[in-house]
Amino acid sequence: MLQSDRSRSKAVIGPLGEALSSESLPPPNTSRWVVRRKAEVVAAVNGGLLTIAEACERYGLTLEELASWQRAVEREGMAGLRATRVQHYRQMYERQGRHA
Repeated sequence: MLQSDRSRSKAVIGPLGEALSSESLPPPNTSRWVVRRKAEVVAAVNGGLLTIAEACERYGLTLEELASWQRAVEREGMAGLRATRVQHYRQMYERQGRHA
């Protein structure tokens, strides 16, 4: 579903409870993706500030990468976005799937 500029959110609540606007999002040339920046992009997409296509284009992300960030936030919150924990969470969910 496409959003017109009129129906688009002007601001959303960020991962730390702060208001996020398009001006306060991480810059398009971001190369170091810390947890907070990933969570801000996810919040912007989930809140309607950016579309998935806009986020992928603006930040040079693949659809799979953005979707993995969304899943990580859904499952584990911001902690799921930590690069050092991704493998741990992946293995944990694979084990649960096999034994469910």
